[in-house]
Amino acid sequence: MNCFRLSIPLFCIFGSIFGAPLFAAEPYVHEIEVKTVPGVKKDVLLPPGPGNPRNSEGDFIELQDGRVLFIYTHFTGGGDDHATAHLAQRVSADGGRSWTDQDEVVVPNEGGFNVMSVSLLRLQNGDIALFYMIKNSLEDCRPVMRVSRDEAKTWSEPVGIIPDEDIGYHVLNNDRVVQLASGRLIVPVALHNRPSYPEPDWSGVLLCYVSDDDGRTWQRSTSALKGSHADGTRILLQEPGVVELRDGRLWMWARTNEGYQYQSWSTDGGDTWSEMVATTIRSPRSPASIERLPGRDELVMVWNDHAQFELGADPGSYPGRTPLALALSDDEGKTWQEVWILEDDPNGWYCYTAIDFVDDRVLLGHCAGERAKGGLNVTQITSFGIDWLVKR
Repeated sequence: MNCFRLSIPLFCIFGSIFGAPLFAAEPYVHEIEVKTVPGVKKDVLLPPGPGNPRNSEGDFIELQDGRVLFIYTHFTGGGDDHATAHLAQRVSADGGRSWTDQDEVVVPNEGGFNVMSVSLLRLQNGDIALFYMIKNSLEDCRPVMRVSRDEAKTWSEPVGIIPDEDIGYHVLNNDRVVQLASGRLIVPVALHNRPSYPEPDWSGVLLCYVSDDDGRTWQRSTSALKGSHADGTRILLQEPGVVELRDGRLWMWARTNEGYQYQSWSTDGGDTWSEMVATTIRSPRSPASIERLPGRDELVMVWNDHAQFELGADPGSYPGRTPLALALSDDEGKTWQEVWILEDDPNGWYCYTAIDFVDDRVLLGHCAGERAKGGLNVTQITSFGIDWLVKR
């Protein structure tokens, strides 16, 4: 972790958006002196290797005995999103400071393409829930849920979240499933294809699937969100996330091709949602990760901060998924008062961050590859003391 900027809300002053040139990547320009955050540890936990060209999209869970599991997508058939992959795990016995060096298979490949993109959740009943996508084809990609009642030693058979009558290509990011204070489970997905579509719709339709019985049965939200400009042209909406606000509302955000994250709110537990509108969070076409600090009011966000880059002809792309930043909000995501840079290599590719809080540390599991080598091939664990974050 390198630099921080104090009291800078993420607003952007527009110059000319249209017709601006698309520049080559440049080093991130810090606003003040680069500083080192105390106690930061960076472990390239999962580099690619022979027969394993990519490791990505994982999540953490803390066990009752204090160990921490990191379950992730272990690719074997190539580095693209549809290559053969299974779910594997590494284990830490010291709060995420060190990890085992052997990959243990958790779920073998059950899909026509692969299984990928892990969310782990300690349910209110004490069980551990494992969510992931079974990707069979470009017309059938759906999330499922498994449950462990013996601290991840064994797992139940998968329970489908999306029924056959709703078959389609649905994307659920890693570390996205949440359980509300009411006990309701929320699975936010982006729908991009159905067998009836003439071609995939990569602009996306955002949906939530909800369960009020610990995942035994699921219902689809009434709202199906699309993004559109005033002239009717589509705004790309992908890879949504959800967090519960202090007043009980739900806040959804999603990546776009507009140079900003977009947002929506629900007042009825995720069944209906407001129209998607732009946030002040500048970013490329890359997901943000947002969670609440345990026992506190602040939200923490990890994302690719593009506040200092002009919007080019393709604001969703330039300059790619770098830098990687962390920010805090004490007003439920309206503004973000402090920003720290975690990674700023202009040739790096930082994304798909899982956030967890274990004992006195913050754990971040994220892709940290090089754009020239595909970007998603490496998973890094970045960790630091939570005391520093809350007492900054």
